[in-house]
Amino acid sequence: MSADAGTATLPRTRLPRSLLNIFSSDKGAFVLVATILLAVLVLPPLVFLVKGAITATAKDGTTYYSLEAFSTLANQRGILLSAWNSVVFAVLSAIFALLIGGVVAWIVERTNAPFKRLAYFTTILSLGTPFVLYTTAWLMLLSRSGPLNTWWKMLTGGTDNLINVYGMSGMVLIEALLWSPLVFLLLGGTLRNFNPELEEAAKMSGASSWSTIRRITFRLSLPSILALMMLVFIRTVEAFEVPALVGTPGRVHVLTTDIYDLMHRTNPPDLGTASALSVVLLGVVSVLLYFYGRMTRNAERFATITGKSFRPREFELGLWRIPAGCLVFFYFFVMIVMPLAVLVWTSLIPFETFRATSFKLMSFKNYEVIFAATRNFDLVINTFIIALCAATFTMLLAAVVAWLSVRKAPGARVLDQLATTPLVFPGIVLGVGVMQLFLNVPLGLYGTIWIIVWAFVINYMPYGVRYSYAGMLQVHRELEESAAVAGAGQITVLRRIVVPLLAPSVIAGWLFIFLLSTRVLSLPVLLAGPSSQTMAVAMFDLWGNGQGPELAALGLVWSLMMTVIALLFYFVARRAGTGMYGS
Repeated sequence: MSADAGTATLPRTRLPRSLLNIFSSDKGAFVLVATILLAVLVLPPLVFLVKGAITATAKDGTTYYSLEAFSTLANQRGILLSAWNSVVFAVLSAIFALLIGGVVAWIVERTNAPFKRLAYFTTILSLGTPFVLYTTAWLMLLSRSGPLNTWWKMLTGGTDNLINVYGMSGMVLIEALLWSPLVFLLLGGTLRNFNPELEEAAKMSGASSWSTIRRITFRLSLPSILALMMLVFIRTVEAFEVPALVGTPGRVHVLTTDIYDLMHRTNPPDLGTASALSVVLLGVVSVLLYFYGRMTRNAERFATITGKSFRPREFELGLWRIPAGCLVFFYFFVMIVMPLAVLVWTSLIPFETFRATSFKLMSFKNYEVIFAATRNFDLVINTFIIALCAATFTMLLAAVVAWLSVRKAPGARVLDQLATTPLVFPGIVLGVGVMQLFLNVPLGLYGTIWIIVWAFVINYMPYGVRYSYAGMLQVHRELEESAAVAGAGQITVLRRIVVPLLAPSVIAGWLFIFLLSTRVLSLPVLLAGPSSQTMAVAMFDLWGNGQGPELAALGLVWSLMMTVIALLFYFVARRAGTGMYGS
């Protein structure tokens, strides 16, 4: 042994440079805590979902890894047809939603047509209506016993229906109407910010208005249009309400309804096959989101907004001005007046009928029934607690993530990736993943409202970060640096500087998540227990039990409450913004 051997020491363990940067950063504690919280929220459902898909149970109760679930899925009759139906449904719905919302957006933003404010009013009311209620309203309108088919039979004296809503065409029509308000809002922003100099140059060269629209406006807006179409396509692939309420009775199955059937219509639930199908759908959505990201990443090459000030000019429609205004009014009539009218009528009669002799049957008995049922008060309390907690927890964590990401704290890239990972989860798939998690980890949350809160926080985290990120970009770094120079710590800076200035964006995101949590069905329908049902699940059950009049009464009362809450928070957010910015 050499003389140096006695003095030899063990080599020192060195942390990776990225970890050293986090520990040495003044925001290191926030990064670590936020990373742990996001990892605990987001990763376990994904892990247990994949584990459930590749795990089988032997006759003696032991589990082993196997691909039997995928084999069963591949051999299952109708699975390829369901996949094809999902693609057809998503493509057609995206196209028609883009046509409806896009035409209205162009009329409102780029022409001198009347009734423009009516389009915004229509959009706000549509986005505040629960998906289940809106879908069932259209089913009441277009069903075999609905007013259109009833009046058609009375007019022709025959027995044949004018419309059969229970099929692919009915699914596409209702889903396209559901998504057209979002298309209007997003595409309207693109058209509103379009630089008119290119259009003016085309007109000076002798191009007609139609040629200018076709060769200039449409082509430069094409990246935004395609990206928006991809977004609607992705969300329609994930849709559950319309396929379950419209497609299932018409024997048109899609992947999301197949997952629901495996969980609810087999005894015991086929968790393995449902998990395998969920993993397949998760992979499909991930690929679609990848291409969506590529499309939006390259959109800046087609930018038409410059530093030079401009004011978009309206197209003079001339004789077409009145027809264009009538089209906007027709959009309002179809989106709001028709569904609202059928809901009001149905809520006032004991059973669904649309004959003139039914006026004598009108009463408020359905409203008396829903107000007398104590279960409905429990539903209101459950839904409010879930929405309040989900919105609050999501925005608190999202605000911290956005702050760290904008300030480029060490490790913030990992935070951002964890926060946006839930985008790949369709609602029904996330429901299966969270169910697998709490069936395997005995935390006592299964069947309670807290498992739904957990799922909602995961599902809406990307939206919360998006709202907070946009607001955080407007808060200059110098304000925080000035506070730090004055001796304030990071917690004081966050509490006294960042949070107050970020409040308008946080309030807006909070309201958005709150309203979504009261509307969505795909997550609660899988996770709700007998004592933890939400209003959306109750409406779904009422329709399944044939209680249309009670559903209409309950839905109208609930929608009125949500509208009042939305208006209250709108005024609160507006006052908060006024007080902070002095505008």
